Amino acid sequence: MDIRDLKLFLHLTESRHFGRTAKAMHVSPSTLSRQIQRLEESIGQPLFLRDNRTVQLTDAGEQVRGFAQHTLLQYQQLRHALGQKGPSLTGELRLFCSVTAAYSHLPAILDRFRAQHPLVEIKLTTGDAADAVQKVQSNEADLGIAGRPEALPTSIGFTKIGEIPLVLIAPALPCPVRSQAIAPQPVWSDIPFILPEHGPTRRRIDAWFRRHRISNPQIYATVSGHEAIVSMVALGCGIALIPGVVLENSPESMRSRISVLDHISLVAPFELGVCVQKKRLSETLIEAFWSLL
Repeated sequence: MDIRDLKLFLHLTESRHFGRTAKAMHVSPSTLSRQIQRLEESIGQPLFLRDNRTVQLTDAGEQVRGFAQHTLLQYQQLRHALGQKGPSLTGELRLFCSVTAAYSHLPAILDRFRAQHPLVEIKLTTGDAADAVQKVQSNEADLGIAGRPEALPTSIGFTKIGEIPLVLIAPALPCPVRSQAIAPQPVWSDIPFILPEHGPTRRRIDAWFRRHRISNPQIYATVSGHEAIVSMVALGCGIALIPGVVLENSPESMRSRISVLDHISLVAPFELGVCVQKKRLSETLIEAFWSLL
């Protein structure tokens, strides 16, 4: 096990795709596969579950990810202490993202950034991801994590950090909504839906309605923030189309009250990325953060 192996492993835990990691880390897919196999042999357990479409972490993989993040952070801090990284940056960087992104995508990015620039103060604000671009445009945040809008403002730079598939969720506990949703031929126009107020997920839901010819859907509520939508579905208020990562990062007590209707044809995933005002990319702190994405 060496530092290079750990870096490759961590990138793969984020991308969940051998081809993308191989390209980003400038190795061949076969070399990447061999190095991951070598890492698995040194651990004595498989770290990933692989099939033709997905790469998922095993329980051992989750434990190794924490070890790898901690080890690389210590390594970078040691290099910094020994003077190999040059003068330290200082100041404050304001980030905006959803609660889910703060768990799912931001930690790995911040680990890399803090390892190189430990004196920079991070000010994190959470809220509806659909508001991220506006927060950046209004200078309420320096950078934001957001789903790529269909019409990205020309003043905004966007770099992709992941793809987010959507899932259709229903209550797991017996209730009228669940009975309607799991019927052999659900009458979608009769089932109450819980919708986000705006953003890329809302536009994909509207497309899903058109695909299923639902001209007058029953709207139980429109909600700001996907995390609140999960809670309302768990309570039996309706069904919802949400980013899968939101459900994955919900508390276990909440996930146990949710069923995923995985037999339903869904719309395409959307791109998740970091956005910034292009004119600010030359600023020292923002440029340093952007270079690590």
